[in-house]
Amino acid sequence: MILRVLKSNQRSNLYLFPIIAVLLWLKSLIYPFSYDFYPGENNNILFSPLYKLVESYEFVQVIISLFFVILLASIVQILNEKYTFIRVRTKLPASLFVIIVAGFTQLHTFHPVHTGSLFLLIAMFNLFETFEKLKPYSNIFNAGFFLGIGTLFYLNLAILLPAFFIGVILLSRETTWRGWIIILIGFAVPVFFAFSYVILTEQANETLVILENNIFTQVNHFRTDIPLHVLLSFLVLLTVAASFKIIQQYDRKKVSTRKYFSIFLILFISAVISFMFVPVTSIEMLVIMAIPVTYLITNLFVFIKNKFWSEFLFYLLIAIVILMQFSEKFILDG
Repeated sequence: MILRVLKSNQRSNLYLFPIIAVLLWLKSLIYPFSYDFYPGENNNILFSPLYKLVESYEFVQVIISLFFVILLASIVQILNEKYTFIRVRTKLPASLFVIIVAGFTQLHTFHPVHTGSLFLLIAMFNLFETFEKLKPYSNIFNAGFFLGIGTLFYLNLAILLPAFFIGVILLSRETTWRGWIIILIGFAVPVFFAFSYVILTEQANETLVILENNIFTQVNHFRTDIPLHVLLSFLVLLTVAASFKIIQQYDRKKVSTRKYFSIFLILFISAVISFMFVPVTSIEMLVIMAIPVTYLITNLFVFIKNKFWSEFLFYLLIAIVILMQFSEKFILDG
């Protein structure tokens, strides 16, 4: 019943996903907290000034995280409606994104990944706008530019730059080196201005230390988090099933849809590579991964033929996410 309602294209669904978000953030709103940052994590060039404004107000930090998740879910929905990733009109992506991210309870408070994800989605919008365009140089530049701004909030976004290089080749008619140079320039512009400011204000040494901490610090917030392991295992199961569904539908999908999902796959793989090779990568990267996973799993729930299994899997996902809100006692020490 719930899945059928959320899958529909009714305008009323636009009010449902914010309500779902508030309900799943309720415990954090009652018992607000700040994120357990490693040294330097909250000192990224653009994030630091924002965080200093709310550092002493834990409730405000939780409200900000809730606001950003609702905003991100809205953009996820808008992107789907504009580019028709899912062939059937549905409002499910927004609600599903909220449900998935709500399971990452440690991020129910202000974190650089929230602002970084916003600029990532804007960069993705510009990347998708290059599809079949002749000389889409402004969109290519904008994609790199907004990814660069997002990186100044959340440094790990830089690992997605090669995925954007590949995206330019897949989507646009600009298959020469020019597209790569343009997106690289776009990415470099905000970074250049940020570091120019750092040098002019004599903060270079401090910034280098922050960068080092944001790359080489060994961090793993979910190594002993058993409930999160359960949620991630279930999401992996759904993602694998959704991937098989995409493969079955591949020949029947439009060329643009095939390319969009190829980019989602590349973004997902890039995030996995970050987990494997960047020591500092931890639970926050799951928010980035939730973007392509949302579209994959939405496609599964929309097109799965067996009503019992679709309802069962969806209710099980909701149940696990709800249990995550009360799972602290299952987290091991160490």
